[in-house]
Amino acid sequence: MAKNKKTAIVPTREENYPQWYQEVIKAADLAENSDVRGSMVIKPWGYSIWENIHDILDEMFKDTGHKNAYFPLFIPKSFFEKEAEHVEGFAKECAVVTHSRLEPDGKGGLKPASPLTEELIVRPTSETIIGASFAKWVKSYRDLPLLINQWANVVRWEMRTRLFLRTAEFLWQEGHTVHATSKEAIEETMKMLDVYSDFAQNVLAIPVIKGKKTESEKFPGAVDTYCIEAMMQDKKALQAGTSHYLGQNFAKASNIKYQSKEGKEEFAWTTSWGVSTRLIGALIMAHSDDNGLVIPPRIAPSHVVFIPIFKNDDEKEKVLNYINPLIENLKKLRYHDRKIRIEIDSRDISGGERGWHWIKKGIPLRVEVGPRDMANNSLFVGRRDQDKKFGINKDEFIESFINLLDEIQKNIYEKALKFRDENTVKIDNKEEFYKFFTPKNKQRPEIHGGFAMSHWCGSEECESKIKEDLKVTIRAIPLDEPFEDGKCIYCQNKSEKRVLFSKSY
Repeated sequence: MAKNKKTAIVPTREENYPQWYQEVIKAADLAENSDVRGSMVIKPWGYSIWENIHDILDEMFKDTGHKNAYFPLFIPKSFFEKEAEHVEGFAKECAVVTHSRLEPDGKGGLKPASPLTEELIVRPTSETIIGASFAKWVKSYRDLPLLINQWANVVRWEMRTRLFLRTAEFLWQEGHTVHATSKEAIEETMKMLDVYSDFAQNVLAIPVIKGKKTESEKFPGAVDTYCIEAMMQDKKALQAGTSHYLGQNFAKASNIKYQSKEGKEEFAWTTSWGVSTRLIGALIMAHSDDNGLVIPPRIAPSHVVFIPIFKNDDEKEKVLNYINPLIENLKKLRYHDRKIRIEIDSRDISGGERGWHWIKKGIPLRVEVGPRDMANNSLFVGRRDQDKKFGINKDEFIESFINLLDEIQKNIYEKALKFRDENTVKIDNKEEFYKFFTPKNKQRPEIHGGFAMSHWCGSEECESKIKEDLKVTIRAIPLDEPFEDGKCIYCQNKSEKRVLFSKSY
């Protein structure tokens, strides 16, 4: 009987996917649970990924005319009460500040003192507080469009938390815009959805499906919510970004009005859109393997690590002298307008240990250099997207470096796309649909199912019944799915389009 292949991460994806996810984060040293319930500490390697997400997206936002601003962390409770549907959607997740200071309790501890005249909500999202500022800033059609983005933290009091996927506090960006017409606001909503899709696919190497949310799944207070949905390696969906057309709902609640060209006072039309550190969770689950993290080069904190192989200090010095000119040449290069980030790991432990350290951290390229490589004027290179290593002339390595990174980026994307396509099926039979989403092994339900493209009549009742029976939701009404006659997967009534059903995070 063949032995199971030894892996750096135990358990493997197949054995226990949720635990595998946690172990990948731990092995890559991305983050850890903090002493504050449900919150996380993002460690340097993990935060570097977020910094790259921030920097690349920030440029994309600015290229589309948006400017950054910052708004208060605390929101008066009365602001939420102005928009009933919005407050209902977030009420159970809100953290509430009720007092302004602490005082001794006479027992060696502290107690809250000085109750606030109005409770403050710790920002779960900023539509209401930003709306108050927009109402002051917008007076005339000449002030429009107003295109603002905020990079911030938010708090949502989650009951069940998981690093990067659901935490009480997380980092994100939220765009908020104001327009003179519904048409302009809808165009903005779709434009930002395209920005997210472009970023997910071309930078994170995650294939996504663009779509519209159903009424039950849309953002509280929105007219329409659009999303990008990605498949993780346990075949569940993860919502990787949302863009909301808010109509005039928040403008009326916040009194955002402008004087039109005709001199009439009109309510404005608004949008909001955002992504968060959940993208790092998506990155982990879409690409990583049983040896640890896999990071596409375009988002990687560092592109390459040099691992000198030596037996003594004299050999170490010679190898480092051989490596240093290579590093200087690499620093002259640019990869998609980014500097080449380089690590040197010359710790006094075995080359094998150092190699596995960087495999688990997901760095795209590992370069081992020892006396034998120096004698051959070569390098020994390992790609994180492949199991094999190869020798290469050092000059050729420099010349092919950028192309090599692009090959890795492309390969990671194509692997994720192939996995998604292989696990996406069209289903028209209710019995087959239920079988597809019913776990074969109830102890490990995450390894069954995938994406089902099936017809839906538009009834919330059918949607609710499927969710109740299978814990499966309509993740999106795909924008590129053609209209076709069919029958609803649940009730067999007439349907005009297939929608994306899946279990999700």
